[in-house]
Amino acid sequence: MNEMMKAVQLHSFGGPEVLRYEDTPRPEVQAGEVLIQVHAASLNPPDLYLRDGYRALPPEWQPSPNFPLILGTDVSGVVAAVGYEVSEVSVGDHVFAMVRFPEDLMTGSGAYAEYVSVPESQLALKPKSISHVEAAGAPMSLLTAWQFLVDPGQDRPNPFQAFRHVPVPLEGKTVLINGAGGGVGHLAVQVAKWKGAHVIAVASGKHEELLRELGADDFIDYTKAAAETVAHDVDLVLDAVGGPNMERFLSIIKPSGSLFLVNPLDFSARDEADRLGITVSSLQVHSNGMLLAQAGRLLDDHTIRVVIDSTYSLAEASAAHQRAMQGGVQGKVVLVVKHYGR
Repeated sequence: MNEMMKAVQLHSFGGPEVLRYEDTPRPEVQAGEVLIQVHAASLNPPDLYLRDGYRALPPEWQPSPNFPLILGTDVSGVVAAVGYEVSEVSVGDHVFAMVRFPEDLMTGSGAYAEYVSVPESQLALKPKSISHVEAAGAPMSLLTAWQFLVDPGQDRPNPFQAFRHVPVPLEGKTVLINGAGGGVGHLAVQVAKWKGAHVIAVASGKHEELLRELGADDFIDYTKAAAETVAHDVDLVLDAVGGPNMERFLSIIKPSGSLFLVNPLDFSARDEADRLGITVSSLQVHSNGMLLAQAGRLLDDHTIRVVIDSTYSLAEASAAHQRAMQGGVQGKVVLVVKHYGR
């Protein structure tokens, strides 16, 4: 019989109150997998969507998982066991990972727990100079910024478009980041700056001081002025917000420029973009330990950093989800996992 662990489980879809902190069997490590004793796990939008049953999607796309399930993709912790065919990490190594994404998008990747099993190919050694809390806040947000702006990784089917996403050179270019105060946005600002871009950050005014510290050259407070009425001659817009009216950014992008959409589902102006000579592109972020290790070097030498909005214990996952739903999150919300001699 499996040993037991504490985890946050979902027995039905609904609001934050449906999250239950309870005992469940510890996962068994399989060939090619690593068992991580989780020290911290961060929240990401797919966690909120899955908890709610992806109700915004058409019924035929909504999940029908076997309950209970464990939410969460992003973890940082210590290797507790390794399976056969694991060769790059050992018990006791400190690692971080985005777990089985998007493979387990609709069923939960198991990160809100004391232990989670992870394919070795999806993890990387944790940057030594940062904490587990900071490392847990990185994987999905950092991989999203990295795959959009630096390297999309290996060829994979792209659910959003028929062509492969290709990052564009950023040295000396003007890049506007919409949603710059959030998890993806604040890291994208830093990655774009590292790549040599002139960065315009768009967020509410409360984020201005931080974003300028992180390297933003210009700042637009969207509560005072719409970005498309202020910015002009932009080479690239990375929209980390999504929702209606994304096509408004086309008016500020140069011909031969690009519009990268983290959430492209409501975009409806591809014909107009083609007419203007603007490339509109998106991708599905995916787990990739090699890319996470590359990006992690920038965390280790403090070229970039993960901003932590707030931390909660694993047992307080419902409160953490409530915080994430309030809006105005600056950086990442993180669950801290304490082990009591298990």
